[in-house]
Amino acid sequence: MSFTKTTEQDSHYNHLEKMSVGELLSNINKEDQTVPLAVEKVIPKIEALVDQIVANLKSGGRLFYIGAGTSGRLGIVDASECPPTFGVPHELVIGLIAGGDSAIRKAVEFAEDSISQGWKDLQSYQISDKDVVIGIAASGTTPYVISALEECNKNNIITGCITCNSNSPLSRAAQFPIEVIVGPEFVTGSSRMKAGTAQKLVLNMITTSTMIQLGHIKGNKMVDMQLSNNKLVDRGTKMIMNELNIVEKEAQELLAKYGSVRLAIKNYND
Repeated sequence: MSFTKTTEQDSHYNHLEKMSVGELLSNINKEDQTVPLAVEKVIPKIEALVDQIVANLKSGGRLFYIGAGTSGRLGIVDASECPPTFGVPHELVIGLIAGGDSAIRKAVEFAEDSISQGWKDLQSYQISDKDVVIGIAASGTTPYVISALEECNKNNIITGCITCNSNSPLSRAAQFPIEVIVGPEFVTGSSRMKAGTAQKLVLNMITTSTMIQLGHIKGNKMVDMQLSNNKLVDRGTKMIMNELNIVEKEAQELLAKYGSVRLAIKNYND
């Protein structure tokens, strides 16, 4: 099967150093506008994966993201935002990065080239066939990610991937491959740009739709969000005011009493 890394092909633009700041920004933006259209083409693939994730999470499973570099960081960001946004446990969605937590801030040399560490990192969480593992790699060739998915397949663990090249080794290793083909980057090979944006958009779609399916949104509101700062307390208060048609003081008292927008609304008439 043929495989060409479009993410590594030459940029459609040249002599970038001769462009004005305005030209640079306009051209980057022009390229960025193509990304949502590329994501739109793979919505059926995303849907198939989300359906599987929802089924597994309803049965007590967890969702794992595993990646290296920018891809790994994006998975960690998405996982870390699920507890405050949806009120779920920190261990429900877990992001892993080649090189461990220190690689979140600073690249760890050659960590992504290991063909054994990815599976070891998953095993440290007692990974099981209840779980779903999504490998994230713009190139689709990262050994740390591919080898982890291959081991998951051997152990009857559902696997998916998010990549930006067609017919990559990662896509072939994943049971539910998502290939968002964004083409060459503005700066040749800089896959933190369009490829990273595409991955972020898909991650948003996966967790948001999954959490809605699991019942963590009411209407269009984050009724299970953690009240971890004044802004969120204020947002929660307004949600209760609007839902119950009550004044701010009463809503604040309810929120303080129950510590949750959902519980405040549910117990209002009790």
